[in-house]
Amino acid sequence: MMLEMKTTDFLEALSSAAPVPGGGGASAAAGALGAALGMMVANLTAGKKRYADVEAEVAAVRARLELLRERLVELTDKDAQAFEPLSRAYGLPKETKEQKEDKAKVLEQALYDASIVPLEIMETVSEVICLLGVLGEKGSRIALSDVGVGVLFAQAALNGASLNVFINTKLMKDRKRAEELNEKADMLIREARILKEKIYGGVLEHIR
Repeated sequence: MMLEMKTTDFLEALSSAAPVPGGGGASAAAGALGAALGMMVANLTAGKKRYADVEAEVAAVRARLELLRERLVELTDKDAQAFEPLSRAYGLPKETKEQKEDKAKVLEQALYDASIVPLEIMETVSEVICLLGVLGEKGSRIALSDVGVGVLFAQAALNGASLNVFINTKLMKDRKRAEELNEKADMLIREARILKEKIYGGVLEHIR
């Protein structure tokens, strides 16, 4: 798994001319960092008398963030795996009519599959943002800035993943299918932007 590498090795892979991990993998990694920061805030909240009345809720948020963090680690690899068939599809021969038809069919499916993974990253990160919102309201005040950093990572992850959706749907021939994916991505972007501004604004209001 890519995120089992040392951080420096992951950065070297990301810096290279290799097509993966690329922007999709980097987006999933950023989302995992956002989830991890949320977990840290939850851990700093747990066991404190001041937050005893929300301890059960914060514990549930932490548990869910751990699952989402692990899912984003998996999606870092899944994004790379989805790119491989797409790369192969571009290299298929197109000398004959049959080859052209076969290539078009394979490419269309590969473009769709390569759009689904970043869309899943977006959906996963959207939930991370929602949970960071809970921590912004009920988590430890001494770690409130980390909620803000986490939500910034998460929004960057979501917006970054959206670009991988759009670059693939733009090339799809089935425009109805492509627009359905685009609409889902646009909705997630809109909802996340509103929530991020609320969370980040709340953090700034408290710490400045």
